[in-house]
Amino acid sequence: MSAPKPPKGHFNILYFASASSHTGKDMEALPAPLPLRKLFDTLEERYQGIRATVLDHSLVTINLSYVDMPSSEDKDGEDNAVVIQEGDEVAIIPPVSSG
Repeated sequence: MSAPKPPKGHFNILYFASASSHTGKDMEALPAPLPLRKLFDTLEERYQGIRATVLDHSLVTINLSYVDMPSSEDKDGEDNAVVIQEGDEVAIIPPVSSG
């Protein structure tokens, strides 16, 4: 099952496992463009406590490719910073345990 196309000027963000539990959503659309380094701050504003409980331990993909999350305070290399664009698909993938 694929996610529906986001509205104009937005990107989709998919939440898995504990990220879905914390937000109460499987996905939502957020305004684009958004610098990747601001993604966790944006989600923390919407879902208080998500950074410490979920995001700091999660992997992130953009259009199915894993990305390294820069620090929101990291201003070095802003010219080469990744920016989430309109129509992109971002996924928050928390660690999972198996038994």
